[in-house]
Amino acid sequence: MGDASNTPPPTCHYFVDEAGDPVLFNRHKQIVVGKEGCSRYFMLGLLEVAEPDALAQKLETLRAELLADPYLSQVESMKPARRKTAYVFHAKDDCPEVRREVYRCLVESDVRFFAVVRDKLRIATLVREHNLKKPSYRYHPNQLYDRCVSRLFKQRLHKEGGYRIWFSERGSKPRTEALDAALTHARRNFRFKSPDSAQPPIEIAPSSPRRTICLQAVDYFLWALQRLYERGEDRFWEYVTSKVSLVHDVDDTRTKEYGAYYTRDNPLTAEKRKKEPGI
Repeated sequence: MGDASNTPPPTCHYFVDEAGDPVLFNRHKQIVVGKEGCSRYFMLGLLEVAEPDALAQKLETLRAELLADPYLSQVESMKPARRKTAYVFHAKDDCPEVRREVYRCLVESDVRFFAVVRDKLRIATLVREHNLKKPSYRYHPNQLYDRCVSRLFKQRLHKEGGYRIWFSERGSKPRTEALDAALTHARRNFRFKSPDSAQPPIEIAPSSPRRTICLQAVDYFLWALQRLYERGEDRFWEYVTSKVSLVHDVDDTRTKEYGAYYTRDNPLTAEKRKKEPGI
């Protein structure tokens, strides 16, 4: 019989992506939040996957089945020449029939979703107010990204034997260094509050949804969350809510100054977003 003490501690697998972008101003320093081509909200999402290889295989098998389905053969996004669903699941591009099957696959999988949401219009207002006090200050989009990373990971880097974090590359310069710095900051803050906490190793792996299939899964969760916030439509979100562990809406300070925390016991809905405090 093996010695349980010799069993290496498990590694936790996180897949990270974003929805919206952290841009607040155009080159003329005008606020562009909520205007055409610029989202109202910025979201950073994390999907914890118990068995990444198994989920990746399920999604690849599903893609093959859908591509072989004659009912979908004439759908533009399914055609290989379009380089969309035939190559990678992407909720924005996939047709409704494909979305339904991908979501069904995800709710049947061992995954947990976490997210941080920021209201960019409120942040832009705060930046303007700060500029009145300190004219030399210049907002940089990476600041918003870094702070979201710190919030998202502040209590998620000390419980397991190690962490492997895949994040979706954006543009030609992956944010590897920025993410690493933000993770270090998150861990430092937690260690300050809990000096005896463990410091397991962290491996960061920039990738793409094509190369790392589980990034396609976190995209689907973020798309559902974005539809809820940007359009008030929560039917996709409601379908996956059993897999949602936490959404921290930092700028929803209607009842708490630190924002709203939505959990399994207090699930996020479009109706809750519309309600006035105390109602």
